Amino acid sequence: MELRQLEAFAAVMSTGSVTAAGRVLGRSQPAVTRLVQELEAEIGYPLFSRNGPRVSPTEQAFLLFEDVEHALQSLQQIRRRAKEIEHGLKRPLHMLATSALSSGLIPAALALLEKSGHQPTVSQIHLRSASPERVAHGVLTGSAQLGVTSLPLDHRGLQVHWIAEAPCVAVLPENDPLARLDVVPLAELAQRRLITMANPYRLLGRLDDAFAAASTPEQAAAQQFLKTNSSVNAMAAVRAGLGVSVLEPVTALGLPLQGIAVRALDTHIPFLFGMVSQQTTPFTPAMDALCNALTEAARALLPGFVLHDASKHAELLLQHAVPPTPAAAHPFPEQEEENPQ
Repeated sequence: MELRQLEAFAAVMSTGSVTAAGRVLGRSQPAVTRLVQELEAEIGYPLFSRNGPRVSPTEQAFLLFEDVEHALQSLQQIRRRAKEIEHGLKRPLHMLATSALSSGLIPAALALLEKSGHQPTVSQIHLRSASPERVAHGVLTGSAQLGVTSLPLDHRGLQVHWIAEAPCVAVLPENDPLARLDVVPLAELAQRRLITMANPYRLLGRLDDAFAAASTPEQAAAQQFLKTNSSVNAMAAVRAGLGVSVLEPVTALGLPLQGIAVRALDTHIPFLFGMVSQQTTPFTPAMDALCNALTEAARALLPGFVLHDASKHAELLLQHAVPPTPAAAHPFPEQEEENPQ
């Protein structure tokens, strides 16, 4: 199995045709076809079904592409590092974060880091967004030194440096009657079409518990849902009038959209996220500076922000949303830090 074969396969998968893949790679169409055929002969099964000039990936091709893409990205990283060494440059700090955190929080943290004058400089940081599962995988395999993602983070080999908590918020069209309120009753949202996240292993479970407590069985059975994998998608759907949403506060407050209103809820539904590195990787001063900038940015952005000790991971995951209480009269009550580090 040769690198040229894998590159040809990945290019066809990404562009959708052998001709386009040839243009991307700077090779002729027959050369790309030959490389793909050689790879198919090597692995023993077809990667594309062919209908004249058109090709369609097989199911096996989609399964293989995920690993090939990761391997080629790793190779590109090696090439970049070789160039950096050639020119005497320090190794960049590679970060992986979920899309919500990479867009809603990390830019503010990098701005704080740049103002402070601490190392690393912003130009020495490489940031990529990925799903929570890929963030954990990237840190565990060493393709990223730092990861910022939502809980759970109970992976063997990961060092959790801190866990942050902030209350979820209601996201409404700005002309919605509920947008006139400072604090939105969760029971009111239980009667509306809800735009929510699709991943059942993270925030969705806490949302389900909260709505079950705030709804009658009849309301729960009648409620309609529109599910998505992105908070930005959910906010755009709210703006289009497709429903209301209860979202993690990082995107709602850190990347606000015109035409929507963000309000506190009368029910505390915690959004939990943390910063991780590989257990065997030394925590450098540059990583520590970035860690501190992230906590400072989160504290400034998120009302009700609480910083937990990493040892509380299991305890926090067992928490559920609490019933509405009169204490929620203030839209975003201040909370003390818990075991900051």
